[in-house]
Amino acid sequence: MNDNADNQSQRFIITVPGMGSDHCAGIVRKSLERLDGIASINTNVSNHKVTVAVESGGPEAERLRTTVENAGYDVAKVTTEAEDSHDLGAEEAYLTQAKKRLWFAAVPTTLIMIIMMPHMFWQPIPGYLAIIAVLAFPVVFLKGGWATHKASWKALRNRNANMDVLISMGSLPPYFIGLLGFFFAMTSFMEMAATIMTFHLLGRYLETRAKGQASQAIRRLMTLSAKTARVERDGKEEEIPVEDLQSGDIMVVRPGDKIPTDGEVVDGESHIDESIATGESIPVLRQSGDTVLGATINKEGRLRIKATKVGKDTFISQVIKLVEQAQGSRVPIQDFADRMTARFVPIVIGIAVLSFIAWAVLGDSLRPVLYWGEGFLPWVDPTLTTPILATLAAIAVLVIACPCALGLATPTALMVGSSLGAQRGILIRSGEAIQTFKDIKVVVLDKTGTITRGQPTLTDVVPAEGTDEKDLLYWGASLENASEHPIARAIVEGAQERDVKPADVQQFKSEAARGVSGDVDGKQVLIGNRRLLDEQGVEGLQALQASLEKLENEGRTSVIVAVDGKARGLLAVADSIKEDSADAIAAMHKLGLHVVMITGDNERAANAVAREVGIDEVQAEVLPEGKVDAVRALQERFGDHVAMVGDGINDAPALKQANVGIAIGAGADVAIEAADVTLVKGELTGVVEAMQLSRATFDKIVQNLWWASGYNAAAIPIAAAGLLHPMVGVIAMTASSLSVIGNSMLLKGRFRRQVSSARAD
Repeated sequence: MNDNADNQSQRFIITVPGMGSDHCAGIVRKSLERLDGIASINTNVSNHKVTVAVESGGPEAERLRTTVENAGYDVAKVTTEAEDSHDLGAEEAYLTQAKKRLWFAAVPTTLIMIIMMPHMFWQPIPGYLAIIAVLAFPVVFLKGGWATHKASWKALRNRNANMDVLISMGSLPPYFIGLLGFFFAMTSFMEMAATIMTFHLLGRYLETRAKGQASQAIRRLMTLSAKTARVERDGKEEEIPVEDLQSGDIMVVRPGDKIPTDGEVVDGESHIDESIATGESIPVLRQSGDTVLGATINKEGRLRIKATKVGKDTFISQVIKLVEQAQGSRVPIQDFADRMTARFVPIVIGIAVLSFIAWAVLGDSLRPVLYWGEGFLPWVDPTLTTPILATLAAIAVLVIACPCALGLATPTALMVGSSLGAQRGILIRSGEAIQTFKDIKVVVLDKTGTITRGQPTLTDVVPAEGTDEKDLLYWGASLENASEHPIARAIVEGAQERDVKPADVQQFKSEAARGVSGDVDGKQVLIGNRRLLDEQGVEGLQALQASLEKLENEGRTSVIVAVDGKARGLLAVADSIKEDSADAIAAMHKLGLHVVMITGDNERAANAVAREVGIDEVQAEVLPEGKVDAVRALQERFGDHVAMVGDGINDAPALKQANVGIAIGAGADVAIEAADVTLVKGELTGVVEAMQLSRATFDKIVQNLWWASGYNAAAIPIAAAGLLHPMVGVIAMTASSLSVIGNSMLLKGRFRRQVSSARAD
């Protein structure tokens, strides 16, 4: 099987409701790997789906279904990738099914417990054994019990051993042994069989519920999307389902409405609440020409928006896809758990058999262990017969050793981590990136669009002696208003922000790469570089020379404004630095990171930006193809611990070369596709938050794996020694799985504290 499916393969999505842990996913994966024509397999425990890329001539959907069912798991449906969608109804159905099975088992088991207590401690109940047999039968053999045994049989028939096998072996023998009580005087085990199955179903229900809570980011995105859209068609407004929207439709969005899909504002302006996508609570101004995202909320003005992306191409759909990919991805440390679980169930069965034999043959020799434990373990009874002790020890080993917690260790932490990231506008594509990110030592930053805004703005207005600042802006903006050059637009916008309104220009003339001239209110205005103004014989240039050199040394582009042959002052334009860049880089330093800026800009401009934001190392005048070599050189210096942050098409190769590629969300699609992490808000503080999140998530994975493996390592010997009653064992097994889920959920609080602490600093 190839690691990556080629472009010619067809992708099928198999929905497997019972695939609740990585252990289950591993069995499903291995069963599919035996088929010819499989290009790749990706299992996603969080949404119970398996994505299979099938080569031309490979197995069809029905063959895939049969293979998974033969491995011991029911298949809800098999669809092509194009037909698949994130089905909230299916998730609710899984939870409802688990809840029904639990109640079906819990009611009879509760009655058994109510009857058992007086029978054991006060007064024997006539016909007790028959009552227990009737009550336990539906628990062990119907509804949830039947599904478990069916899965066990299919798994064993295909030479697999999953967790259902252990539960079946822990519940069926006690029930059948208990039936011998109708013929011989002996202890009944049927209560134990019902209890084991009920707690198993309780654990399944709680796991399903907890995983649904961990995936709440996806659910929130899905449920908050608009259901209808108001569009202009044939000169009239009409309301249509969002599914019927087409690219190019003009949508009318009124104040308070949700924006139906991604688009571009063609008329109007308003503040938009984008918190669903970016996590930013403050609405942002959007006006003609700006892009907007579907499912965000128009707060005030009426907008006409041209739909640019619909269906699976929208931003929200891509976010859902990325989060699902992250939740279904693998972390390299998971190989440790896989190696354990691959051999775990057969080993446990072997230990259970050996425990039975040891107690059956050497029961009297081992009985002193029980006398020792009797003093502090109320369920230990050294007076039981040797066959009963052997049975209890074997069953206890089977039920206590279920590797549920081990299988849940990685996916639950990934689910919580990726959901938290989505809520904060941090999209981590893979589990591998989470593990790699924690060891990053160097962060490489592109300049334009990453540290800076990527567009020039007016930064300095330096009037000559005797000239008013607003007059200087008036002449400069009036003349530049007739030009489309980026520097001219920056001057005009800067003047408007300072409440200076440009006037009309007469006889406008432009000289490429030198400057512009024209008449403003009857005065001859000239704007350009020093060479042009020298040629025109402009007076007063020398007085501005010191200011001109200072601005140029700071990396700003400066022009001189002359009116009627006399220099009136300087206007400086620069690609302004983002408000959060300096704070973000300072936070990176606190995390122990070496920060490098690689840019195609000249060295003087690059160094000016580096000084302002605190960059450690600058590599300037690097061509796009040279960025890959620059990243590779850093990897040779610092090892495979280099992250690259960029936003442009020319950054994509370097993002791929880096050990972790981080794309600014507002950047080019190709850069986002090449990246391991996408920052939706386009702010560098997201790099710090992404690193904090990855470290916190990985720590939780390690904690979960150590707890789960340590629990099994400690519990199995205790069970084999006869010191653990099977019913106590199944409670402990359920508690172990829930503790792993609970520990993963604690990630929310830890990450929020880290973010709050970083902001306070």
